[in-house]
Amino acid sequence: MNIVFLDEYSLGGIDLSRIKQLGNYTGYEKTTPGEIAERCIDADIVITNKVPLRAEAIKVLPQLKLICIAATGMNNVDLEAAAERGIEVRNAVGYSTHAVTETTIGAAIALLRQSIYYDRYVKSGEYAASDAPFHFGRPLHQLYGKRWGIIGLGAIGALVANAAIDLGMNVLGYDPYVSAEAAWRLSPSVEHVTNLDDVLHRSDYVTIHVPAMDSTRGMIGAHELEVAKPGCAVMNFSRDTLVDNAAMAEALEAGRVATYVTDFATPEVMAMQNTIVLPHLGASTAEAEDNCAIMATLQMKDYLENGNIKNSVNSPACDMGPAPAQGGRVAVLHANVPDMLSQITGVFGEVGANIDNLTNKARGNAAYTMLDLNAPATDELVAKLTAIEGVHRVRIVK
Repeated sequence: MNIVFLDEYSLGGIDLSRIKQLGNYTGYEKTTPGEIAERCIDADIVITNKVPLRAEAIKVLPQLKLICIAATGMNNVDLEAAAERGIEVRNAVGYSTHAVTETTIGAAIALLRQSIYYDRYVKSGEYAASDAPFHFGRPLHQLYGKRWGIIGLGAIGALVANAAIDLGMNVLGYDPYVSAEAAWRLSPSVEHVTNLDDVLHRSDYVTIHVPAMDSTRGMIGAHELEVAKPGCAVMNFSRDTLVDNAAMAEALEAGRVATYVTDFATPEVMAMQNTIVLPHLGASTAEAEDNCAIMATLQMKDYLENGNIKNSVNSPACDMGPAPAQGGRVAVLHANVPDMLSQITGVFGEVGANIDNLTNKARGNAAYTMLDLNAPATDELVAKLTAIEGVHRVRIVK
């Protein structure tokens, strides 16, 4: 199994020995879009953090079976193009939950305490030259008693909300798609608000914790910043596309937003006034990056040895446990259309193969079927399954 990691540097130099043991491994510090085809032409698995894998790159990689994103965000991979070619895409969901939560809380405290300003003041020599023991160049504030509006109540949003409650803040939570699992994690003291404008209008501090999708692009725009509480601070450690940069620049200049804290140093953001900008390091603690590598290793190992799918972003979750010690296991990635399962099982009858166990899961237009056999799968079986219209890929797991 050929494994290619396109941008090892993005994990901060952590130990990748676990991943390297899974197959014939090749790693590159960085990869440009023009180098992808040559470097990945024989790859079965490609690992990427930020290197984009668009349709034109994916279609020229005939051996590719699995794309592992060494991050949570997956907007750098063309999921539809991958699905059409039967290529599963997985991300490392949850690997940096605590890191991003701590970055968010830390940024809020640094903002209220004017840490950057006072650090620069002391280092300038002005403090040492002054005979005054105190310097109140900028007012200091505390989180206690303030109102924090949280947009998105997934794993990170829920942790931020609970931490803010523990710090004595009044927390407003907005998430029209909040899951039952996430709701159970939330402190009962969090006020669930169903209107985004209401959250913005009432909050002293606003943080965004939602994924980048077409429906969330520019969700904080001119209207939202117009209705926001005057003098509020906005913090974005999710994705740069969630905030309309032109609208934010105008709101900062007009004073409607006091400060914009972001993890995305785009040229537009760098030109804004009253910002605190980090170089996309909100998730990049040593512990989180190591956790990412462990998660990727375990998921790849389970997929290679057992065919199980976890944390896929374009295929259904499917887990049949360990592959049988005797016999075989076959995995079929196919279109989610009527009569597909009967066609697949019919082929087994045609070649005289007995099915001991099977599972079938679907997600949108994609479906995944795994079948355990009482004997190893044959080339004839694979050929007949592959010939079924709507079957994207057939893999002999064992």
